[in-house]
Amino acid sequence: MFHLLLAVIYLSFISLGLPDSLLGSAWPSIYQEFQVPVSYAGAVSMTIAAGTIISSLQSDRLTKKLGTGKVTAISVGLTALALFGFSCSHSFWMLLLWAIPYGLGAGSVDASLNNYVALHYASRHMSWLHCMWGVGASLGPYIMGYALSGGQGWHMGYRYIALLQIVLTVILFFSLPLWKNPSSRMPGSSSKAAGEASGAVKSAPSNSETKDPLSLKEILQIPGAKSVMTAFFCYCALEQTAGLWASSYFVLHLGIDAKTAAGFASLFYIGITAGRAVSGFLTLKLTDTKMIRLGQSLVLLGLFLLLLPLGKATAIAGLVVIGLGCAPIFPCIIHSTPEHFGAERSQAIIGVQMASSYMGLCIMPPIFGLIANHISAALFPIYLFIILILMIFMHEKLVKETNSGD
Repeated sequence: MFHLLLAVIYLSFISLGLPDSLLGSAWPSIYQEFQVPVSYAGAVSMTIAAGTIISSLQSDRLTKKLGTGKVTAISVGLTALALFGFSCSHSFWMLLLWAIPYGLGAGSVDASLNNYVALHYASRHMSWLHCMWGVGASLGPYIMGYALSGGQGWHMGYRYIALLQIVLTVILFFSLPLWKNPSSRMPGSSSKAAGEASGAVKSAPSNSETKDPLSLKEILQIPGAKSVMTAFFCYCALEQTAGLWASSYFVLHLGIDAKTAAGFASLFYIGITAGRAVSGFLTLKLTDTKMIRLGQSLVLLGLFLLLLPLGKATAIAGLVVIGLGCAPIFPCIIHSTPEHFGAERSQAIIGVQMASSYMGLCIMPPIFGLIANHISAALFPIYLFIILILMIFMHEKLVKETNSGD
């Protein structure tokens, strides 16, 4: 039963990634059909992000009331409905309307499911699950491309993903009994060695839904809460900025043609996905804190390679190394949350962490866009370096404030 639930969770993470890259791959067709400016994609993504921030902040309340299984099933169902709505939209304003339930569904399931895995599974599974998210995020554009190349249009691309989400929703509702009495941790991970290697929570709760949900004010007063929020903000800002602007940096600063640069930029995401697969094995020997520091060190190395005036090959290698460095940071920060703050408060903390991450996604990449437009795209590595240094400082501050050691 335990392993059956784990299989359902792995499937859920693939599903989480499927819609995340759809808007980007479909937008060239959408904006032409609706005859709106290409920049209007930002309005849709901002609406989705606003919904995810709101639902992430409410994840503690919802999870305590409904439980992780029901929150996951309902949220995926809401996302499926929104995606089906996208597939039926015939105006830009309909897209904005359906972006609201899309965001609300995505934020709740992200925070709730990540917390559940952090409490009940070893760190290697957190890395591998986020690797599965990368698989889903990679499959989404392929499905959209299949629909577009087959003459079915972007509407059918969204509908295919919606149907997959509907199937997962049915599976999740049938799996609800599996969520009621979970083992406290994965078999064998309660040992001292496993605990040290995985960053296991010191005492997993028998039921994390017994206490009243914390308000945002109460969460911010917890030692380390502001530090982890800022560190998570920085990580997601760095990842999104690197993924969004790497191609433009190659074109504007290194003189690579746009088509080739787009292919090189995809290596960043390949680095993240492959890195998370490898990170799962490394967590058998290294704690979450050491994995985060290792990732930050690799990102720093990658940025130096980008800055070195040694040609295109070195810059491309730098981008891949940055992707490898990013790989363990997100899952290990999430997995270490119960260790830093206690199992009973982890859902509330992860909720605000996810909200912080979406704020980082919304704010920091556009700021670099302004810098590239008005100053120079050559500042790309410097911009990422500043974000990285702040992330490192805030993570070390978190470790000190929560007395969690290495």
